[in-house]
Amino acid sequence: MLVTPVPAAPALAHGGEAPAGTNYRAEITGVSPATPGVRVRVIEAGSRLELTSTSAREIEVLGYENEPYLRISPAGVWENVNSAATYLNASISTSTAIPATAGPTVPPAWRQISDSPTVRWHDHRTYWMSDTPPPAVTADPGQPQRVRDWTVILRDGVSLITVTGTLDWQPPPYAGTWWAAVVLTGALVALLGLLRARLTPWLLALASAAGGLSALAYTVGRELDAGNDTLGTALPALASTQLWPALTGLGGLAAAAFTLARRPSADFALALAGICIGVFVGLANAGALVNSVVPAPWPPVVARVLDLLALALGFGLTAAAVLRMRAAAVTTGGTSAAARAPRSPLTLKAALDEPADG
Repeated sequence: MLVTPVPAAPALAHGGEAPAGTNYRAEITGVSPATPGVRVRVIEAGSRLELTSTSAREIEVLGYENEPYLRISPAGVWENVNSAATYLNASISTSTAIPATAGPTVPPAWRQISDSPTVRWHDHRTYWMSDTPPPAVTADPGQPQRVRDWTVILRDGVSLITVTGTLDWQPPPYAGTWWAAVVLTGALVALLGLLRARLTPWLLALASAAGGLSALAYTVGRELDAGNDTLGTALPALASTQLWPALTGLGGLAAAAFTLARRPSADFALALAGICIGVFVGLANAGALVNSVVPAPWPPVVARVLDLLALALGFGLTAAAVLRMRAAAVTTGGTSAAARAPRSPLTLKAALDEPADG
């Protein structure tokens, strides 16, 4: 069984409080000694650790006072209700009050929390918990720098396994450039609503399909980077924690099909799909545009481009579709008004004198 150091990989798709982005990068740098069958890695933009064990023996995670905190075996995972870490790690931002009965010298009281030999938890040693940056970062936020080295201890029987890692500050990207690109791209898409060319429906369908695919790619990427990297784990996660973003992406593809088929409801479908893509995927993941560490399995710039497309194409499509629906309503209204207008006697006589068709 091998405790495998895995590079920082953000995001179990919303395993509770997965951040949309951060400027602190947590990485595992070493394991001593290596233990076959045990894998530990950083997930959710560094906000959680994941430990998977296929060992026949029990593996324990020690808490902040070296007390038994978690226990992993082939039968599942247990947590020690008498460990302060059980309550401190309940949230990334706040902590449950620690009962008076919990303490490092109190005998463990185990409570099973999973039937799977995988456990994920927020560990304060690997994540910067405060909203206020460290003093060194405050003094020079544009410079990459080490925040701290961290250690998490595992226990395999009577042997200790030391997992070491680092927490580094990574300066954020210049957000103004990305937001300017969002506005410019969205405006260009919105202008399609003013065009009456034969190619316009094709361009709108292309924008809707691209927005839908961007939404799906970002949504699936978060699941993969969360550790749900098999079909059996990714699909349930998509259906539970990422249902609306996934449906939004599929909606963009459906709206594109409606548009190409010249369906009467195509403009409404484009508007609905666009606003959903912009809100449920674009805005929900806008942290990618302003943070250096992004919950995605690819380079941060790829995640930013995908979010840019979701924002720009989503809201741009909505604006274009609204413009088209408004123009259609004005045209229909004008035609109806002309039909209802009273005719002069001369006009009526001319109409009566016209020969009938056929």
